[in-house]
Amino acid sequence: MPATAPATLPAAPHGPLQAIFGALLQDVCASLSTHAGDVLDGIYLYGSIARGDATPGVSDLDLTLVLRQPPTPPQRETLEALRLALQARHREVLKIDFDIGHRAQVLAPENLYSWGYWIKHQCRCVWGEDLAPHFAPFAPSRAIALAVNGDFVPVLEDYARRLDEERAPGAIVRLQREASRKLIRSTNILRHDGEPCWPASLDEHVTLLLRRHPAMQAQAAYFLAQARPGATPASGFAPALRRFTQWLAQQQAS
Repeated sequence: MPATAPATLPAAPHGPLQAIFGALLQDVCASLSTHAGDVLDGIYLYGSIARGDATPGVSDLDLTLVLRQPPTPPQRETLEALRLALQARHREVLKIDFDIGHRAQVLAPENLYSWGYWIKHQCRCVWGEDLAPHFAPFAPSRAIALAVNGDFVPVLEDYARRLDEERAPGAIVRLQREASRKLIRSTNILRHDGEPCWPASLDEHVTLLLRRHPAMQAQAAYFLAQARPGATPASGFAPALRRFTQWLAQQQAS
């Protein structure tokens, strides 16, 4: 590639899927197509299972559901019931998550850097029409980072509030893990346009953060540890989360 050519983001996950999750994915596609196929446009896999590096019994199954039209409340209830049923009968994963959008939303020009980037570079279609060919490859940019994680303040504040109220150790670990992952990924909003690299893992996000802000090493290490499988409830997590969120918001504003 010539030195002056713009870098593009890595292609979407496309390698072989781990055999241990085969029955789960078959059940997901069969259940959703049977009970919600009239509203579904496509089912997309993302995250560790999509990449082929998931840990059985520890990793989540992350799915993006693209519907034909905006969902009605009864349709959302049907999808949630299907999610819970799938989660209850599959112990290969810790949790099943649905991110739900609709076709016009995905293809809307104003959502190019959010939905367009997401479908093109983070997802692999496992059922229905793949919308990824509608988009050209994206170059790394701060606009994408903001489109994907610019909501970090209200999302992380909600995690902190829920942790204040939660008492079950298992639920605390899950919330701390989810909040840590969101926080670490949100640090990418501090990138500058023109930087050719794009972090693919939590470790790479932290590496890029510390290149710009080495004084945040202890805080970054703390949340990276809580994002790992097998973490235990951490004392003082919610206040630490609020402090890091405030720092990140201040950095964004400046």
